[in-house]
Amino acid sequence: MTVIQAFPSGPFDTNAYIVACQNTKKAAIIDPAPESGEKIRAYLSKNQLVPEKILLTHSHWDHIGDVALCKRLFNIPVYIHENDRSNLEVPGSDGLPCWINIEPVKADGFFDEGDTISVGDIKLQVINTPGHTPGGVCFYIKDHNILFSGDTLFKGTIGNLSFPTCVPDLMWGSLAKLTKLPPQTKVYPGHGATTTISAEHWLPRAKELFGE
Repeated sequence: MTVIQAFPSGPFDTNAYIVACQNTKKAAIIDPAPESGEKIRAYLSKNQLVPEKILLTHSHWDHIGDVALCKRLFNIPVYIHENDRSNLEVPGSDGLPCWINIEPVKADGFFDEGDTISVGDIKLQVINTPGHTPGGVCFYIKDHNILFSGDTLFKGTIGNLSFPTCVPDLMWGSLAKLTKLPPQTKVYPGHGATTTISAEHWLPRAKELFGE
């Protein structure tokens, strides 16, 4: 059984997530946003879950704010796509305005398209989805039709493409990948409510709707 718990946190209600395997009690933390660390710690403790790793969909500060805290609390490695490592290791290098202090963290490892990440009995497949950032990714649990979409896809819209390190031309190919997922796939985004691939029926027209 796959357990998913969201923790909307920080000034932009960024969704930090725990994904856990009920059978083994092993867990991963996805995008520990500012002010999420203590909530995550309390949930893990209450449910007797053992975190093994931190997985990042991308490195914008509102998604990495409590990475350093979680790494200290649980002594676990942090993984990110290499194209987004610089802002994790030197927060602010992406040029985004930020008014809170983000502690730098060195990545312990990197993933890429098609890699499989194990969390107990759960298998998360990495889907490269650059656009919002150069190294943005989604995590797909094929066996349960679950997608963690970061800031690539939200309910009714897509991630901002006007930030300094955005690569707008790459976003359309990234979204095209998501249209190929099963329609019933449940989407857990970086902000806002969950949705499904079928509910986002506009996806094949994303460039027409959101491109310049």
